[in-house]
Amino acid sequence: MLASSPNTIAETELALEHPAPPEPGGRFRRPRSQRLGFGAWAAIGWILFVLVAATFVPMLVHSNATDNLIAGNASKGLFKVAGHPLGFDRNGNEMGLLLAKGARSSLLVSVGAITFGLIVGGGLGLIAGYFKRGVDGVLTTFFNVLLAIPQFVLALSLVTVFATTAIDKSGNQSPPSSGRRMVVLIFALGVVSIPILARITRANSLQWSQREFVMAARAQGATNLRTMVREVLPNVLPAMFSIALLGIAVVIVAEGGLSILGVGVLSPAVSWGSMIAINRADLQTLPYEVLEPIVCIFLTVLSLNFLGDVVRARFDVRESAI
Repeated sequence: MLASSPNTIAETELALEHPAPPEPGGRFRRPRSQRLGFGAWAAIGWILFVLVAATFVPMLVHSNATDNLIAGNASKGLFKVAGHPLGFDRNGNEMGLLLAKGARSSLLVSVGAITFGLIVGGGLGLIAGYFKRGVDGVLTTFFNVLLAIPQFVLALSLVTVFATTAIDKSGNQSPPSSGRRMVVLIFALGVVSIPILARITRANSLQWSQREFVMAARAQGATNLRTMVREVLPNVLPAMFSIALLGIAVVIVAEGGLSILGVGVLSPAVSWGSMIAINRADLQTLPYEVLEPIVCIFLTVLSLNFLGDVVRARFDVRESAI
């Protein structure tokens, strides 16, 4: 190897101390590894589209009497009715409006369940990973017991017990309201997500609680609560957020499975899963009634999984320590 001259060494040091100026236009370019690719932007675009449709379409678009009159022609094919490219269901309801309402219910249940799981499971996992020893042993045993129960069976049992019948003031049994069923669905699916989110949080908390800045905070007299919230939690949040995106996708599919078993979202509310469950009898005559919500679920789950992978890669989330 040729020896470097003093001039070369001086030029190298100067280049390190004074990096090259930005490209024309005054903008620094991110490293290629940190840029979002086409797939990530497509996933973000689809999620934003679903959120906007779920929020504004049910507010701005309403079914009217003429829809029921046109539905007889619409039921013969998907593109028979001009101005309604998604068609109508067998009852004359516009599929575009139903899909928007279904997106709102599916997202409400999934995001609510994962938020509940993050608060409870994330908090318990943070405590277990920070304190370790006896506390960790007790909480880990609790997580393992919940994981030992089949998750779908646990969610089905909770919904069946708490939201299959309601007792009115006169003592008679009646079907529960759609609001109560949705609250129970959020609770049941949230309970199912607790052990998974807790284990992910615990694994990352075990790593970060041994870092130098955490030990320095303890040495300076910071309380355990302050150290957990100010030092450990911000570093664990990327892993929690990554798994939360995957959890939302799983809950959307789980709610669809519960709807097929008859314990999903109740009318007049509608979800993508309930649309599949209700219209599956018309699969041969009106296949788009089932295919359209299936495509929506597929694209949403695919986008959420892709974004979860992007977050994990971008923040270098490590899950191997579980």
